[in-house]
Amino acid sequence: MRARASGLAWTGCYLALVFVPLGILLVGDRPRGGGFWWDFSLALGYAGLSMMGVQFALTARFKRATAPFGIDIIYYFHRYLAIIALVLLLAHAGILSAKYPGAAGSFDLREAPATMIWGWLGLIAFMAVLVTSLGRRLLRIEYDTWRRIHVVLAVAGVAMAVLHVFGSGHFLTSPIKRGLWTLLGASWLGLVVWVRLIRPAQLLKYPFRVVEVRPERGRSWTLTLEPEADGSAALDYRPGQFVWLTLDGSPFAMREHPFSYASSPTRSGRLEFTIKELGDFTQRIGQTRPGTLAYVDGPYGAFCIDRWPSAPGFVFVAGGVGIAPIMSSLRALADRRDGRPLWLFYGNRTWEGVVFREELAELSARCDLHVVHVLGEPPPDWECERGWITREVMARHLPENRVDLECLICGPTPMIRLVERGLRDLDVPLRQIHSEIFDLA
Repeated sequence: MRARASGLAWTGCYLALVFVPLGILLVGDRPRGGGFWWDFSLALGYAGLSMMGVQFALTARFKRATAPFGIDIIYYFHRYLAIIALVLLLAHAGILSAKYPGAAGSFDLREAPATMIWGWLGLIAFMAVLVTSLGRRLLRIEYDTWRRIHVVLAVAGVAMAVLHVFGSGHFLTSPIKRGLWTLLGASWLGLVVWVRLIRPAQLLKYPFRVVEVRPERGRSWTLTLEPEADGSAALDYRPGQFVWLTLDGSPFAMREHPFSYASSPTRSGRLEFTIKELGDFTQRIGQTRPGTLAYVDGPYGAFCIDRWPSAPGFVFVAGGVGIAPIMSSLRALADRRDGRPLWLFYGNRTWEGVVFREELAELSARCDLHVVHVLGEPPPDWECERGWITREVMARHLPENRVDLECLICGPTPMIRLVERGLRDLDVPLRQIHSEIFDLA
């Protein structure tokens, strides 16, 4: 209930941040209306810019604000709101161009007034943000390069849109309104300074070193880190959470990547991250050397068993290296000697690629853990589950009181959707199904 109330409060804050700038425009003297389409198009423009500005707050990693939802959900929210904001801005420009071509100015930037040039350039920057983000893989843009492009385009887009607003100034008819919108623009760009300069400067105080690089099954590696200074916040985490990890570089370099803790907070002093060779950065993860400098920004995330201390038991579903945050939870439960029943459905392509295969067997002996391996390409003598983690597979192994259990899912998006649908078909309430989104980019 506390998390739900907090979530509603922060949702209210978001709506206020979007609508208060519009309310400022209506205070005091207002210009004479130019007709419905004129006023409507301007409202769309101001609303779209407000939403774009607040996007910086959504990605500023404020732990209190993200805690009720999980930062993975916030990032997905950020993505879809950017699409909505761009649609509003395109509608703003389209209506003005169609209904009031004289006011919109020429599409030829050599002839258009300066304030219109800023507006068109800002719109182009926002469009480029969406195209490079949604089409990053299709365009084959490397992750770190994309992040730098993303920040530069977003900052440029907001800055040019604010210049456009002040240049046209239709509703900014008083010094107070102009001052308040100046503060808004400064606060939006100030969030970038916080994330890209102030926060990295804080991380410099708490460096880590890689002390072990351990090969695992399935082309995965476990990196073990120890802090060089006492008191690092990253050592104070809950099982299943994640961090942004920077390896062999400065935290200012924008080379950080999100990885879940595989270690348990019950085993203090060290952090472990199990990472599979998959993408631009991770395909070289096995080449990391002990002694490599690292910075850890975290913890974040709500994919944590400690959120449900009264749960009668847990169902875990993992695909591939999605086992990492679940291993953090299983290790913590075993170390705490938690007697609640646990079920793990673990999907992999082959038996040889099952990460933590031996340790899972050991954990089954230490706590009430039932492990169900599901293989896509099983060996000839395989007698367990095959194919996908479907409703039928889960129904064969879960108890009758499955509707009372908390279910945590981590893996590729198609697997998450299949499992969520299967659990709902088994009458598990939606409020008890919790998924960790695999890809934040």
